[in-house]
Amino acid sequence: MKPRLLVLELWGLGDLVIATPFLRAATEKFDVTLLAKPYATELRPRLWPAVEVVPFTAPWTAFQGKYRLWNWPWPELYRLRRRFVAARFDLAVSARWDPRDHLALKLSGARERLGFPRLNSGRYLTRELESPDPLAHRYEYWRVAGAALGLALPPRAEVFAGPRERPPVVLIHSGARLPLRVWPLENFSELVARLRKQNVTVQVACDPDQLDWWREREEPAVCPRNVTELLAAIDAAGVFIGNDSGPGHLAAACGRPTFTIFGPQLHEWFAPLHPASEVFEGRACPYKPCSDYCRFPTPFCLQGVTVADVWPRVEDFVKRNLKAE
Repeated sequence: MKPRLLVLELWGLGDLVIATPFLRAATEKFDVTLLAKPYATELRPRLWPAVEVVPFTAPWTAFQGKYRLWNWPWPELYRLRRRFVAARFDLAVSARWDPRDHLALKLSGARERLGFPRLNSGRYLTRELESPDPLAHRYEYWRVAGAALGLALPPRAEVFAGPRERPPVVLIHSGARLPLRVWPLENFSELVARLRKQNVTVQVACDPDQLDWWREREEPAVCPRNVTELLAAIDAAGVFIGNDSGPGHLAAACGRPTFTIFGPQLHEWFAPLHPASEVFEGRACPYKPCSDYCRFPTPFCLQGVTVADVWPRVEDFVKRNLKAE
């Protein structure tokens, strides 16, 4: 019988996709349970079918009002704790340097608890892991955690290499979880026009609050309502172009080269893992990286990036990665 392992990844879609190599490797050695946001149940059949998913939206991952404790789902939290204690996990791990995660590991009742301590959170852990270099990609934290559990995770360049035969379609996704990570829609529209002038087939996807904008311009954009629909759009394309967002990470995990336009976040931390993926670094700002908010009226690090800046790189990226088979 395999030892039981509880894994916490409670944040965004991209964060969860980055954990994929760890989860796949862990199932070879452990009976794995993943505590993650509800869309993990849609990712499971495609990315890690041997993992048991427990869907949960942690209140401390909200963008606003995260510490209004009276609004927290206390009955659900209590039921989760009882469920995990009864499961008698042998080990539990989080790849985040987050004391809230570490307290959750402690409350799970897992016999051995691994994590990257911060703000004295090591008291909740039984094994403190040494953090990678400060500029290391988020994936490297999973590699360190994997090594501590006896798992050999592949290097970044070998994680999501995909099939060579892909549909000759560019998928451009104009959305992102946070508004400050969205390149202006006018720029995406011009990018679409330039690609089509070169007889490249382009499909636009967007977030719900962007759909009317695209429709007003007679663009037949699709608006995936869930991860399953997003996967369908990705499968119908050969490459992905978009913002620093979860859809780009998911496209990389599906074997699609990605081109990501970065603004307030560091690409060293969050570039999609496909070996053929590329990034365009936004303008310099002394306050980078920004997580949720910008100190200026508009995020000039991204808003100041023009189509003329990006186009030569995009044109070359598409030519190299979208060859009709």
